[in-house]
Amino acid sequence: MLDPQSIYEVDEAAVARVLPRRGPDAPSSAAGPVLLHALDGFVDAGSAGEIAVEHVTGELTTTRLVTFDVDRLLDYRSKRVAMTFDADRWSAYDEPYLAIDHVADREGTGFLLLHGSEPDLQWERVVAAVKGLVERFDVSLTVGFHGIPMGVPHTRPLSLTAHGTRPGLVDDYTSFFGTVRVPGSLAALLEYRLGEAGHDAIGFTVHVPHYLAQSRYTPAAVVALRHVERATGLDLATGQLAEAAADATIEVEKQVGESTEVKAVVRALEEQYDAFTRSVGRPSLLAEQAPLPTADELGAEFERFLAQQDDD
Repeated sequence: MLDPQSIYEVDEAAVARVLPRRGPDAPSSAAGPVLLHALDGFVDAGSAGEIAVEHVTGELTTTRLVTFDVDRLLDYRSKRVAMTFDADRWSAYDEPYLAIDHVADREGTGFLLLHGSEPDLQWERVVAAVKGLVERFDVSLTVGFHGIPMGVPHTRPLSLTAHGTRPGLVDDYTSFFGTVRVPGSLAALLEYRLGEAGHDAIGFTVHVPHYLAQSRYTPAAVVALRHVERATGLDLATGQLAEAAADATIEVEKQVGESTEVKAVVRALEEQYDAFTRSVGRPSLLAEQAPLPTADELGAEFERFLAQQDDD
């Protein structure tokens, strides 16, 4: 593998300014910063991760610490970057990026945020680079979050799947899946490799109603951020998203009410959801009469969702 450190640059002055120096004299009880991550490019139903990152970077104070060389990591022909043409000239370019920022939460506690475009290339090298930075910055916990489409109704509380690199990290969460094979992502590989190296890492995957997967569904971002807050103790000003989440719910109710077909789908999902909640100890979101999807079926559903995103 080529040197992982050669694909990113660190702003050493910024690091010295916002991260306390840690060494042999640091208190043993002092924990290093948390690293949050959510990348564009893979499954993110309801734009849960995207909205959450926009909220964090828009509402809290950020400082750029690490910038990756995305020109080495992206396949521009398969992932066309948007440009704006204005009458007789090119006026804007949505420049892709991959970076780690230092963010101060509402109480002034600092944490790190890895965000931007998921690399198309050199996954192992990027993961090795992030792992090196986790060790350099003495990261105490790495947390990822995004949304996936699921057969659940928007009229019931959103659930999620939590996963971690060792027992004890997510013991108080219910597992809704058995063993399945699904398309990989850089975020999943990062969590896997960090676990191999003995680092604590967890992830939250919000179950977004499948009929809202292509929409910006703020309630899913709120659920993701609240569970991140619960796991880390950070104050991410999640309450400020409440109004947008309420507006999104009202808009969904309006659109559902205008379609008899959609109302029937939602009603069936409600019955299925309620049947599950009445069941005790069931490992699935599905009702008694519905079998657990096979690994191939779940993988195919992911593939269809990804294909729809590419078409859009």
